[in-house]
Amino acid sequence: MKIVNHRSASKVARARIGTRLGAAFTIVVAGSIALPAVAASQKGRVQKGPDLAAFDKYVAKAARDWKVPGMAVAIVQGDSLVFAKGYGVTEIGKSAPANEHTRFAIGSTTKAMTVAALAMLVDEGKLKWDDRVIDYFPDFQLYDSYATRELTVRDLLTHRTGLPSTDLLWAIPENQYTTAEMMHRMRYVQPISSFRSHWEYQNNMYGIAGALVAKLSGMPWDRFVQTRIFDPLGMTESIPLVADLPGKPNVATPHGLVHDTVKVVPVRSTDAIAPAGSVWSSVSDMSKWMRFILDSGRVGNRRLIQPATFREIVAPQMRAPMEEYPALTLAQPHFFSYALGWFVQDYHGDVVWMHTGSIDGMCAIIGLVPERHIGVYVLENLDHAELRHALMYEVFDMYREAPRAATRDWSADLKAHFDSLRAARRAARAADTTSRVKAGGTQASLPLERYAGSYVDSTYGTMQVTLANGALHAKFVNFDIGELKHTAYEAFSSVKSDPIDGDTELTFVPDGSGHISAVQAFGVTFNRASSRSKEE
Repeated sequence: MKIVNHRSASKVARARIGTRLGAAFTIVVAGSIALPAVAASQKGRVQKGPDLAAFDKYVAKAARDWKVPGMAVAIVQGDSLVFAKGYGVTEIGKSAPANEHTRFAIGSTTKAMTVAALAMLVDEGKLKWDDRVIDYFPDFQLYDSYATRELTVRDLLTHRTGLPSTDLLWAIPENQYTTAEMMHRMRYVQPISSFRSHWEYQNNMYGIAGALVAKLSGMPWDRFVQTRIFDPLGMTESIPLVADLPGKPNVATPHGLVHDTVKVVPVRSTDAIAPAGSVWSSVSDMSKWMRFILDSGRVGNRRLIQPATFREIVAPQMRAPMEEYPALTLAQPHFFSYALGWFVQDYHGDVVWMHTGSIDGMCAIIGLVPERHIGVYVLENLDHAELRHALMYEVFDMYREAPRAATRDWSADLKAHFDSLRAARRAARAADTTSRVKAGGTQASLPLERYAGSYVDSTYGTMQVTLANGALHAKFVNFDIGELKHTAYEAFSSVKSDPIDGDTELTFVPDGSGHISAVQAFGVTFNRASSRSKEE
């Protein structure tokens, strides 16, 4: 999912690489692979379909190269599941193999399910895509009055509200809010671009979309998804809420890179923002979802989404930035847009519907080529293991008519690309540290007691900084950041480190008169509270 937004700061940021691969494998090949018609010049010869055995070996090697603990891949062609296999283990250091039935977090690929739920309500006449949100939630407000008045259901689903990420309202377990409270706090969030002018990833808008599903259907979002999507599609291994995960068999454990070593990390609940990315599933189940989408909202002879409504779902709505996915540097699409819960791009003349999903220690990707009726789904139990992109494009190439010599080794090329990006970031950090030392920024410029105080943001609440036993301590609402250590200039970081988010960093803002006016943390500026200030 793109949950938490992968551009956010500190606690709500993710960028991890992996470690080793286990040795256990499972494979399922179902259905048949359609063979192209034999040309007259090829009489007596049959053109072979994709070499799935070679692909299997390719994935196994790629998983070792990327050091992914466990993963699973499914490929569908037409109405058939032609490949489904697990690689490695569900948890590093243990022997349980990952297979096609292993449950992983699917992250933001959940969003398309929320859209499908709304589409069903559109077909029932309960909703229109361009209905205004305030007509359903009259008390809902945004910072801008025009956006409040004009915000539509379509806007909720296309990341064009102009608001920055507000994942901080749910990403820290100690500070999670209800959907109603999150909706209330959105009125204090200042936009970073004009309404409908730029694409800015916004998980909380999908939370509102889920609340709309509940309001119009009379059942909670998770119940709607279960009864109206999972049950008709036979998705028996899919779980809509993380709270329902304990006790379920064959569940992958999340992993992250902790001080250059892959380790188990805690499962982060996304139930507070469930419609944006709380589903856990297997590639076996997600193959059923892929076939449902490739068949334009039908399962068997039963249509769950009407053709016109389905066409609206996958119609490009908003240009998305190419920088969102470094893999696009290699894929070089001519366009990259966002539809309703789907990215839409081109690849070698084909239209592609795709989306990623990412949450602590887990990642996913779905890629569909509708004209060829080809789909691929990848699940991995390593934080941001970008092998997912490589395998998506590798499958697309495998089904192209171009000879294999004309295609690239996606795993090798993309790994080299990400290694280069990572090396550049490390060099930049090293250079920054060196410049700080040379500039004399190794000590705080003010006495520590000047940094202590209450700092407030209307959306997110209070950052309390105290001085005890010669050290600063910080607490963000209910989240205890703990003792702080000085790092450079006015920057401090937590002594204790989160296993996947790393250190929490606080940067204080001097007022020019020997005092502190604000503190920046989690990408938010908290202003020093006066004696009369109160948290919103």
